[in-house]
Amino acid sequence: MGGTQGEVPLEVLRQRESKWLDMLNNWDKWMAKKHKKIRLRCQKGIPPSLRGRAWQYLSGSKVKLEQNMGKFDELDLLTGDPKWLDVIERDLHRQFPFHEMFVSRGGHGYQDLFRVLKAYTLYRPEEGYCQAQAPIAAVLLMHMPAEQAFWCLVQICEKYLPGYYSEKLEAIQLDGQILFSLLHKVSPVAYKHLSKQKIDPILYMTEWFMCAFSRTLPWSSVLRVWDMFFCEGVKIIFRVGLVLLKHTLGSSDKLKSCQGQYETMERLRALSPKIMQEAFLVQEVRCWGRTGLSWEGPRCCHCSVTALSPQRVAQPCCLT
Repeated sequence: MGGTQGEVPLEVLRQRESKWLDMLNNWDKWMAKKHKKIRLRCQKGIPPSLRGRAWQYLSGSKVKLEQNMGKFDELDLLTGDPKWLDVIERDLHRQFPFHEMFVSRGGHGYQDLFRVLKAYTLYRPEEGYCQAQAPIAAVLLMHMPAEQAFWCLVQICEKYLPGYYSEKLEAIQLDGQILFSLLHKVSPVAYKHLSKQKIDPILYMTEWFMCAFSRTLPWSSVLRVWDMFFCEGVKIIFRVGLVLLKHTLGSSDKLKSCQGQYETMERLRALSPKIMQEAFLVQEVRCWGRTGLSWEGPRCCHCSVTALSPQRVAQPCCLT
């Protein structure tokens, strides 16, 4: 599960590694003057050997760790709330059970996943634990040690997807409505069909968004989406969702086999492998930059996420 980058020739991959090493070793300079170049390189795919390190730089979790040295170790030594520990323990075996890190209940990956999730419940006791955090943390642990994965998880929960993992899930419900409004412009056919069937966005997009597609897409596609997500923010999650909806329900031919609510939901649960394939999906997502589509709504601020400042700042919402 290390993740391939399509069929990138070895020589090209080595060149990309050299470029990324230069960026990472001179990160502040690159962020100050060449952010567009960083975005382009993230869209092309981060070299597997440097992906974990790059995610930490892009998310700001490296700085977060440096500002909180020893905090994870401090949390790691605490017992934790039994209420959350029991729930976490029950969820561990569901996270990528065929990956070598999580095959054995006593394995290091299994233990690290428990440590990271427990630490988060202690770091944010008012939030506690949400099941969707487990696959997020598991993917991070495949690319970095536990302490780094913890701070990267913190950044995702606080800066990239704030409010997603709160008890009432208000943020995810609101983003579902935003996604649906965007769909009206992107694919009127899909929008009309979902409206006619009275299918609320929360029914099909919750796992997509809360797990950042880690439980939906093929592994190579997950990694490419996350490369762009850490650089450009939550708008990448919206783009992917819109691509999937458009290419699943966006034409009369596609709707012939899903006339009812049940059939439509089954189609969205069993997406075509073609539209989830790495090269196709990434190309579709990147095409947004040439469409000029934008949309302003009640929560427009959060689509303006950038790697330099991943907070959801008050700027016009735009998927370009």
